[in-house]
Amino acid sequence: MLRKRLFALLCAITFIFLSVLCRVFFVQIIDGKALQTKAVDQWTRDIPVKASRGKITDRNGIVLAENKQSYAVFVRTRVVKDAEKTAKILSEKLGVDYDKLLKKMKSDSVSEITVKRQVKRETTDELSKYSLQGVYFCRDSERNYPYGDSLAQIVGYASVDGSGQSGIEKRYDEYLSGYDGEILYESDLVGKDVVGSSARYIPATDGLNLKLTIDYEIQRICDAVIKKAVEEYSPKSASVIVTSPKTGEILAVSQCPSFDLNNVPRDDMAFLNEASRCNLIVDSYEPGSTFKIITSAANIEENLKGNPNAFSANYVFNSNRYRFVDGRKIKCWSTHANGKHANERLGEALNNSCNPCFVDIALALGKDVMYSYLEAFGFGKTTGVDYGGEAIGMLVPKSAVTNGDLARIGFGQTIAVTPIQLISAVSAAVNGGVYYEPYFVSEIYDESGKICEIINPKAMRRVISEKASKTLAAYLQDVVTKGSGKQAFIEGYNVGGKTGTAQKYENGRIAQGKYIMSFIGFFPAEAPEYIALCVVDEPVGGKYGSTVAAPLVKDIFEGIIQCKNIKSRA
Repeated sequence: MLRKRLFALLCAITFIFLSVLCRVFFVQIIDGKALQTKAVDQWTRDIPVKASRGKITDRNGIVLAENKQSYAVFVRTRVVKDAEKTAKILSEKLGVDYDKLLKKMKSDSVSEITVKRQVKRETTDELSKYSLQGVYFCRDSERNYPYGDSLAQIVGYASVDGSGQSGIEKRYDEYLSGYDGEILYESDLVGKDVVGSSARYIPATDGLNLKLTIDYEIQRICDAVIKKAVEEYSPKSASVIVTSPKTGEILAVSQCPSFDLNNVPRDDMAFLNEASRCNLIVDSYEPGSTFKIITSAANIEENLKGNPNAFSANYVFNSNRYRFVDGRKIKCWSTHANGKHANERLGEALNNSCNPCFVDIALALGKDVMYSYLEAFGFGKTTGVDYGGEAIGMLVPKSAVTNGDLARIGFGQTIAVTPIQLISAVSAAVNGGVYYEPYFVSEIYDESGKICEIINPKAMRRVISEKASKTLAAYLQDVVTKGSGKQAFIEGYNVGGKTGTAQKYENGRIAQGKYIMSFIGFFPAEAPEYIALCVVDEPVGGKYGSTVAAPLVKDIFEGIIQCKNIKSRA
């Protein structure tokens, strides 16, 4: 009987010991860090040390977003000796409400108050003269954009607390924001400093810097051209994007309306939400005749492959103004009077922008072939550009497309694209046939200049052969030399391009008198270095993309030629 009792007692002692051991294990190992953090929070009070947000520069180091040095003012309420005096001085010097501040300072629910952020050094120097107990300053920063409204939609803006709200500022916020540090003060249970204790300083880790593919020299030219377009045509909006066809690097983006990044209109959120959208990336539209480049590319490539349904360079299209598809009439923009658009081959069809010829091409190739090229050129999906909210456009599913749909897709109707999709696709069509993913950020580096990441051009796929690409580029050069794109012609330079005048729709119906006018151009045509797409929405007094958008692209190219000192071919 005694042995059983001893055994039971031993078991009980063992169980208690193991229980204590397990508890110690959980407290020290499993929950150790969390409990240690709670303990530190109980016997310390902290003043934050704000990390400096990273800079954003163009490809040549020109600063597009930086920080202006400022300070944040804090009050540790339990250290304050004279709340009324302290609140009065702070309210006068910082322009804050005295009653609200005093109420917070006398409240037992908070031990620390952020009185104001982004305070100038002169103000904190003046406050320091009063030697106010419980008032502390820490480094803060205020975002500054040296070029105001330039690249407003791309660079984006940050909130007062330093977090990215739109554009690159938001997309790359984790790199730009860094990590805050803090100054820890030992305190008693009620939050008062422990006499004789010393502060512990944990430094902030500043954010990383971004180098963009943007070239501010070209950006400045684009900004001036878009402002000119707005003054001349008073459009609903006007925008332009310039990229490198060989790499996918985005060199410039300009749009109007815009806003000043140093004076973000937060009191008008409807306007801010609209103005901060980059419509070249997040909005789609019917491209109209600029899309004939893609249809031509498909036809040329299929002809080279020996597809009997593709038209050869010497094929003469029917000169009738109309085509009847599924019982519906599709007509050319021209009346074809006096022999106009007669004896057209593919080159002339592009020059004249003759819709029926591209109806013929799309229907002859068929939906399987046409859709294989639409997919290869990136329509109906995002490009992958490093910018938030990219739209995918609108492409009728192949399973649902009718002959009438396919016929209209051939000349840029019944399909909606984003400008970034179109310029990326046309770049692939004329650069030798390779599709590159467009991008904004080329390099991420720290303040010492150490490079953390390099983003290189990304060739995604070959879409057409080099021979087909060169043939197409030559046709498009003719469009500028002697076709509908004449107003983009620059003496001594080989410019290629295509105009577009697209109807707009409202409530599913054509909006009479409302058009989106565009032009996409590239140069040198034989080996493109630059490609630009200009889109003008509802220009007042403008009639065609050839008369509105083509001259704007010409101005941009002439500006690039001058600033880059590009010699003529002569």
